[in-house]
Amino acid sequence: MKSLLRLYAFVVVLSLTLPAAAQQTTQAPSIPSTGFAGLDQYRASRIAMFTDDYGQVARYRDADASLGAPAGENRVVFFGDSITDIWKLEDYFAGKPYVNRGIGGQTTPQMLVRFRQDVINLQPKVVIILAGTNDIAGNTGPMRNEDIEGNLASMVELARAHGIHVVLCSIMPVHNYTERAKDFFAQRPQSRILALNEWIKDYAAKNDLVYVDYFSALVDDKGMMKKELADDGLHPNAAGYKIAAPLAEAGIEKALK
Repeated sequence: MKSLLRLYAFVVVLSLTLPAAAQQTTQAPSIPSTGFAGLDQYRASRIAMFTDDYGQVARYRDADASLGAPAGENRVVFFGDSITDIWKLEDYFAGKPYVNRGIGGQTTPQMLVRFRQDVINLQPKVVIILAGTNDIAGNTGPMRNEDIEGNLASMVELARAHGIHVVLCSIMPVHNYTERAKDFFAQRPQSRILALNEWIKDYAAKNDLVYVDYFSALVDDKGMMKKELADDGLHPNAAGYKIAAPLAEAGIEKALK
């Protein structure tokens, strides 16, 4: 009789604890807070991508396969994050064999994952790299400037090993003149942007690379992006890209020489 009572008690306890355990296993994973609600929301929305396709190689896989080898032209790959992704190259470089391989939100470790597919395998003459602002913001977690620098150096070394000329670009300034801009600005301390740009410029000079200084062309007297060049403080609008385009073109031409 006692054994039956013990068995009954066990079944009751088990029935009471199972729902709680089941609930725990179905809860969505959480991530540490960055202190910025918008960034926390963005990072939480990307958990599936971070675990299933960290470098987002699926984004351009089919486009890369269908592009084929260059047919005698000086192919150029624009490689970067959302600032590159939303840049309508055909509007600023009409008729040029320029290929856009930007992905919004990406950081330099993610770009390294897809560098072979989206740059090397496309056999460009030049790759123009604009990256680092999302690393500073912490899109994929805290990043030291030294880590960003190492990732950029790795991209350069990979490109050079395959005979691809490299154009390195400065990180663009950010402003907080609009409500939409405040979070973007707060996530990207000016001191870190300046320090990283100084390293990029110095690294390019020491390694005989072309350096394109977007920062100086877009910055105002307060050290921020000119208000009229970016509606959200971070991403250039048409006026911003109009200034950036000839700088990119000059850098590409210099690299080809």
